[in-house]
Amino acid sequence: MNEGARDVFKQFVTNCRLLPAFLSDAFECHRRFFPAVVRYRSLSQSGFFVFYTPEGIHQRMIGRILRAMSGFYWVETADGVLECRLRGRLKRIEQQSEIAVIGDLVEVVVVSPGQGAIEAVQERTTRLSRVAVGSRGHKEDLIVANVDLVIVVVALANPEFHPRMLDRYLLICAHNNLEARIVASKADLVSADYAAHAMAPYAQIGYETQTMSIHSGEGLDVIKAWLPGRISVVTGKSGVGKSSLLNAINPALALSVGAVSTTLNKGRHTTTMAQLIPLGNGGYVADTPGIREIALWNIPHDQLEYGFREFEPYLGECRFSDCVHKNEPDCAIRTAVATGSISQVRYESYIRLLAGEE
Repeated sequence: MNEGARDVFKQFVTNCRLLPAFLSDAFECHRRFFPAVVRYRSLSQSGFFVFYTPEGIHQRMIGRILRAMSGFYWVETADGVLECRLRGRLKRIEQQSEIAVIGDLVEVVVVSPGQGAIEAVQERTTRLSRVAVGSRGHKEDLIVANVDLVIVVVALANPEFHPRMLDRYLLICAHNNLEARIVASKADLVSADYAAHAMAPYAQIGYETQTMSIHSGEGLDVIKAWLPGRISVVTGKSGVGKSSLLNAINPALALSVGAVSTTLNKGRHTTTMAQLIPLGNGGYVADTPGIREIALWNIPHDQLEYGFREFEPYLGECRFSDCVHKNEPDCAIRTAVATGSISQVRYESYIRLLAGEE
């Protein structure tokens, strides 16, 4: 073998020895940074394995979760909606409440056309929670994140108006610093006087209330004007007309509307999962599953009084600093109830909530 051939052979052997290290480094880059696609180009062209990333794949962006079900998340991004899963490290995070829910702003990476992975969840500004069913008050069930407005829907009839349940919702909103407005549905089934009497205790303490009838259209224009540019939650008991209201706001939704049981006078749960619905006007509305029993998450008994806004002028005026406004003498709250400054109905709700009653 002449000298030139010997040099070529040595270089060939050296290259062969370096090839495993080259491939190892390349695949380590794949693992740590961006999963790359290996494509073989003919040796006549370049003699190398080259790595490339298809356009759009592994692009990182911010999106908002519109729907969540069984570990899958549908995230709205500037490039459309992606079906996403959580990255493994997020699944391993141990915390009391859900890692990601509708309304969350998340960082996602596109892993294939229409598919993504959630890398991180941004800090929430607000949250709407309840106690998880069967948890006996020990676990938070986070319903929606980053809420701007809660629209609490109550029925004036069929099922019968239930002020205790309404007061529970309002207390949760107050504790979480969420603005709440009240929609009294099925106004066509009762007299105007009955509707006004039912809403009077709430209107008098500053809650914005609106009667509504799907059949006559009463109140729909006012409610629609609440929605642009914000995330709104539509919530309330089953059968009060939440899905009917959302269908009236956006007929393209075609949400299922269930009948009301004449035996139990409770609505069927026609909404089976929470979803955030883009309205096309910069606003979103959340449709949440009907709640027959709602417990108070993480609200200490000594904080309940602060969730009743009409109590505020009288707090600190009682004879005893630890007064819970139940049987104590010289209680400013009880005096206000006796003089009509605080609604008897609302005060009874407070007492029942204090006792842990439904």
